[in-house]
Amino acid sequence: MKTLNVMLIAGARPNFMKIAPLMKAIDEHNVRRQNGSPTIAAQLLHTGQHYDDAMSEVFFRELGIQPPDFNLGVGSGTHAVQTAKVMTGFEEVCQREKPDWVVVGDVNSTMACTLVCSKLGIRVAHVEAGLRSYDRTMPEEVNRIVTDALADLLFTPSPDADENLKREGIPDFKIKLVGNVMIDTVVTNLDKSRECLLMGMLGLEKKGFIYVTLHRPSNVDDQAGLIRIMAELKWLACRIPVVFPIHPRTRKMCGQFGIALDDCPDFKILEPVGYHDSLCLTEYARLVVTDSGGLQEESTFFRTPCLTLRPNTERPITVTLGSNKLTTLDRLSADIDAVLDREIHIGVVPPLWDGLASERIVSSLLACE
Repeated sequence: MKTLNVMLIAGARPNFMKIAPLMKAIDEHNVRRQNGSPTIAAQLLHTGQHYDDAMSEVFFRELGIQPPDFNLGVGSGTHAVQTAKVMTGFEEVCQREKPDWVVVGDVNSTMACTLVCSKLGIRVAHVEAGLRSYDRTMPEEVNRIVTDALADLLFTPSPDADENLKREGIPDFKIKLVGNVMIDTVVTNLDKSRECLLMGMLGLEKKGFIYVTLHRPSNVDDQAGLIRIMAELKWLACRIPVVFPIHPRTRKMCGQFGIALDDCPDFKILEPVGYHDSLCLTEYARLVVTDSGGLQEESTFFRTPCLTLRPNTERPITVTLGSNKLTTLDRLSADIDAVLDREIHIGVVPPLWDGLASERIVSSLLACE
């Protein structure tokens, strides 16, 4: 009986959300497979791009992901340094393990692993392919473009991603609309997220607080901009509690710019939270303010209003159908007021964001054999 050898790549938080349901779908296939259907042998490689426990290993524990079979331990560094370290380490693993498929996401490790596979003749499947912000100052945008150009299968979360790929000359047979695999993880973890105690510990009521995450250099590395953002959030906390699990980068820049983090009682600065706590906060917040791609999707699933502090998004369906709106620092105050004055739930959940995307991915991989 043929065995299909699949290597899954995890590099940072968004990848963990994609890996967990894929591992589950592979296990379920192996249990229920019919005669003639290949067994799938899955290996997990962690690039170590997130080396801090709060940003990495906690997600493995909470999502029930097996310990990685390989950990490249690349740590932090410039984009070039991270990419070079991943390529060097990953090439050795591929030459030894000879996987049939490598499945990737869209962080630095994605592009690095895709380049290695392309040189070695190993097939690549890109999960959440076709997303475009059309802003090449975003490192993820370059990763996506390169990966999509080289990948053998492109699993898209929404029809706009299909159209992006077709415009770039990708043939139809490579494009598979499967839905949003990150929503599979949300659906699987709803019961656990709703059991979280964090809201009670913080004295929060459902739909009675604002959940904030900010980490992108465009928002936190500019002194004048970060001072304005933090002042806006502290002013907002005078009206409604603001919960802000602060990213290590953001904390570092606040310290560098002399921004106080403990001078407003209802501005609740926390250490980074785990996945279940984050889901709980997203579902029950009155509003999410973020620059994260994943939170745009998760808030859309919950139909929680979301303001994304960015000039663009690679997930436009969260704006056209979902609960998301792009905002700027100049418009943030007015946009917050508009949200607080309207219905709690807005938008709709996009098609195929149904918790079954990973099953469709596994079926597509098998159909190629």
